[in-house]
Amino acid sequence: MTSTRTFPPPVVAPTPRQLRARLRQARRRHHPVSLGEVLTDAYVVVLFVALYGWFAVAAIRDHLAAPQVARTDPGDRYWIAVAAVTAAAGLVWWGLRLTGPLLVTPATQAWLVSSPVDRRAWLLPRFGGLVGGGTVGVGLLAVAAAYAGGRDRPADLAWAALAGLTCGAAATAWAVIAQGTAPTPRWAGRLGVGLSAAGATIAVLVVLGHAAGWSLPLPPVPLTPVVGQMLLPVALGATVNAYRRLPRVDRAALTTGAQFANAATTAAVLLDPSLLAALVESRRWRAVGLVRGRPLRAGGRFAVLLQAEVRRLSRRRGALVGWAGALLAMYAVAVALPSIAGPAHLVLAYLSTGRLTGGLRAVSRSAGLRRSLGGNDTLLRLTHLVVPGVGATVWYLATLPALRPVPVPLDAVLLLGVVTAAFWAGTRPAMRYGGAMVNTPFAMVPVDLVRQVLRGPDLVAVLVVVQLLAG
Repeated sequence: MTSTRTFPPPVVAPTPRQLRARLRQARRRHHPVSLGEVLTDAYVVVLFVALYGWFAVAAIRDHLAAPQVARTDPGDRYWIAVAAVTAAAGLVWWGLRLTGPLLVTPATQAWLVSSPVDRRAWLLPRFGGLVGGGTVGVGLLAVAAAYAGGRDRPADLAWAALAGLTCGAAATAWAVIAQGTAPTPRWAGRLGVGLSAAGATIAVLVVLGHAAGWSLPLPPVPLTPVVGQMLLPVALGATVNAYRRLPRVDRAALTTGAQFANAATTAAVLLDPSLLAALVESRRWRAVGLVRGRPLRAGGRFAVLLQAEVRRLSRRRGALVGWAGALLAMYAVAVALPSIAGPAHLVLAYLSTGRLTGGLRAVSRSAGLRRSLGGNDTLLRLTHLVVPGVGATVWYLATLPALRPVPVPLDAVLLLGVVTAAFWAGTRPAMRYGGAMVNTPFAMVPVDLVRQVLRGPDLVAVLVVVQLLAG
C-alpha cells in the first residue's frame, strides 16, 4: 500500500499593491480620518499658497516696475537674475541629494523593504509622485518668476513653463539615478558645485562690469526657449533611466535621507531650527573625515580657545564659502536692485555672521562642553564671539562701498547691532512651550514662543527700521 504525502502550497509573496492596501487599513484603524477632512486640509493649503504666492508675485512685479529700479541697466538685471536662478538650482540639487530623494520610514525599511517584495513596484508610486511634484512645482515657479519679471505674454509664459517643467523633471530623475548608483558617482557632487560656481561667475562678471562702466549685453534670443528645448529630450531620457534603476536603490540609500526629513519636519512643527542644524552639523563634520592634528600654542584659556576656533573655521570651508557668497550677493543686489540695498545689507550681514557662529552655538547648547572647558560661561561665549565679530566687521567694511563711499557714525551702531543679533541667535536656549498666551481677534498668540523664535532676527528688523528712518 503506497501512501501519498501532501505538500503545503508554496508561499507566494504579496504584491506591493496588496501590501499598500493592508497598510492603509491598519492606519485607518489607528487614525480614522474622513475624506472630507483630507480635502478640507488640502483646500486650506492650496488656498494659502495661492493667495500669498499671488501677493508676493504682484509685489515683486510692482517693485521691478518702479522708477528707481527701471533706471538700472536691463542687461545687469537680466544676468543677475540668471546668476540667482543658477545658484538656486545648485542649492536645490544639494537638497535633493541630502534627502534621498526617495526615502522610506524605519518601519517600512524593517518590515517591507527587507522582504522579497518587488522593489520597483513598491517604489513606483513614490517615484511618480516625486517626479510629478518636482516637475509641476518647478514649472509653476518658472511661470510665476516670468510674470513677476514683466513677461506677461502667453508665449513668454509658455516657454518659461516648458523650461521649468524640463528642469524639474531632469533634476528629480538625475537625483534618483545618483541614489541608485553605488558608490555615489562623482558627477552627483560636482553638479551642485558646478551650478553654484557658474552662478557666482556670472554675478562676478556683472559686478565687475558695472564697476568698470560696461555691462553684459542681453542675449539675442531668450534663454527659456533654449533651455526648454535642450532639456526636453534630456528630461525624458533621464526619467526612463531612473525608472530602470529603481530596483537598484538599496535599503541604505532609501534610509539615508529619512533622518534628515524627519529632523526637518520636527524642526518645522516645533519651531526649533536647532534640531535640524545639529543633524546638518554632525553630517558635515563626519564628511570631513581624517584631519591632521597640530598642537596648539601654549597660552591662557582665551588664547587656546581662540586658536581652536580659528582652526575649526579653517576645517569648515562651507562657512567661509557662505560668508563670501553673501558678500557677492550684496554687490549683486546693489547693481540690480539698488532701492533695497540698505535693508539687504543688514540682512546679509546677519546671515554671513551667522555662518561663523558654529563654535558659539556648540558651546551654548552643551552644558557638558562648557564644564569640560572650564572657566566662566560668559567668558566662553565671548571668546567664541571674536571670530564672528571680526568676520562681521570685515564683511561690513568690504560691502559698504555698495551703499556709500565713506562710513558714517550710524554704521558703527548698525555693525554692533548685527554682531549682537548673531550673538543672541547663537546663544538661543532650548525651546520652552509653556509660555503665556494672548487672546487676539484672530487667534491665541503664544507670545513667549514667538519671542524665542524671533530672537536675533527681531533686532535685525529694528536695525532695518532705524536705517530707513536715518536714510
